[in-house]
Amino acid sequence: MSDTIIRPATRADMAAVGKLGAMLVREHYDFDPKRFMAATSHTAEGYGEFLGTQLKKKDVCVLVAERDGEVVGYTYAGIEPRDWMSLRDTAGAIYDIIVNPEHRHAGVGRELLAATLAFLESRGAPRVVLSTAERNEPAQRLFERAGFRRTMIEMTKEL
Repeated sequence: MSDTIIRPATRADMAAVGKLGAMLVREHYDFDPKRFMAATSHTAEGYGEFLGTQLKKKDVCVLVAERDGEVVGYTYAGIEPRDWMSLRDTAGAIYDIIVNPEHRHAGVGRELLAATLAFLESRGAPRVVLSTAERNEPAQRLFERAGFRRTMIEMTKEL
């Protein structure tokens, strides 16, 4: 039995979620500083404020993973309509998923992902899409184990 609680985020969680969001920004920047933005001293606050604006949206979920009263991970996902530019019909989209490194390899990411997929399915999503940094192999393994398949490759050129 897991000692992790997966639940909808609340306003009170936004400081912790913002810190995790800033960690997500830093990790991606470390993967490829030319592609991803750098974190600043205001990233955690800004990320938390932004995700706080998403909490009451019907087709959006921000879920947190809590262990021993501490928020150790979160996901942010929503339903997106048909997108002609992406050649994609209506889909659920996972925008963020992160677990504090101290709590990785304990099933927290898997539980967050499962709860997020259940939310998107409950909103009628016929499929779910997401993107991962090319160098984020642990995340890719998590998604592949959950049944995701590769469908697109993003390419970047600096000008």
